[in-house]
Amino acid sequence: MDKLVLFDISTRNKILNKRSGKSKFGQHIQILTGISNIYEQLITLDVTHVILGVPEHISVLKKNNKTSDIKAWEATLKVLLNIENNQFTKANKILILGHLDFSDEQLIISKLNTSKKKDLIKAKEIVTIIDEYVTHLIHQIVLAGKKPIIIGGGYNNAYGNAKGASLALGHPINVINFNSHSGFEEEGRQNENAFSYAYTEGFISNYFVFGLHENDNSKKVFSTFEKLKPIAYNTFDALEIRKELKFKKELDRALNHISESNFGMEINCNAIENISSNNMTPSGFSVNKTRQFINYFAKHKHATYLHICEASPTKKTATQVGKLITYLITDFTKATNG
Repeated sequence: MDKLVLFDISTRNKILNKRSGKSKFGQHIQILTGISNIYEQLITLDVTHVILGVPEHISVLKKNNKTSDIKAWEATLKVLLNIENNQFTKANKILILGHLDFSDEQLIISKLNTSKKKDLIKAKEIVTIIDEYVTHLIHQIVLAGKKPIIIGGGYNNAYGNAKGASLALGHPINVINFNSHSGFEEEGRQNENAFSYAYTEGFISNYFVFGLHENDNSKKVFSTFEKLKPIAYNTFDALEIRKELKFKKELDRALNHISESNFGMEINCNAIENISSNNMTPSGFSVNKTRQFINYFAKHKHATYLHICEASPTKKTATQVGKLITYLITDFTKATNG
């Protein structure tokens, strides 16, 4: 794994803000000592969750996209390591693995003109390379019986999450996607079609999109969803604006759709109102509704992984984004630890 940069004691100590009489989360988390034989190391450790950063954003077909999701990982660590360690947070049950470094690929992408066919092909090849690395690590973590928490990065990485978990479990997984967009675009492997590719290739069985924005998804996407029984959805507009659907009843309906087998949880920060993200929205779910969503699904025995993506912190918003993602991480670990 030449792209994996292990989280180590030196990095931890630089981030920790130690205070007399305080027990910080980062003082008690688990860390691997070497990069080789990750599966063998994980399987022997008494941890329940493994946190992995994928700080990249290869947004192939968004030619005018100037935002970046690569700083969410750093922003998260600065907050997460400095929360309190107590009977609720249980830091000793959590391992911070490190992050995948795709800075070389990011540089190549930045120099491509994706309006040119050969550059577009090259960009999609890079997305496939990233898929392979994410798939491999998620496979190792799930195979070792641990629950991955992936901090992005773009939601292109949802493909590697689903594929890696499916291969480790030996069967397709189900996915619940908290997202304003479908993830089911058709054109070549890129940022907006992780789920359609994973579904077509047999790594995803049942798929539920929670909170689609009616203004942001094509007629073709909705038509496709209506034709495919394994795919279900609701819209944000029906839930929060017109109040045609009840939040709790829709949580139940979504769980019924995915919970007969292992399922992954995808949280796209673009769906959360006024959060600094790749496609920030003034109209979305509240942070507290998002936290309730995670708590609800994570309590189920088949909850297998959590992926938080598309957060794009600026210098001014880094702490707030870090706090948000830290809440989402600890909501997941608290619920799955029981």
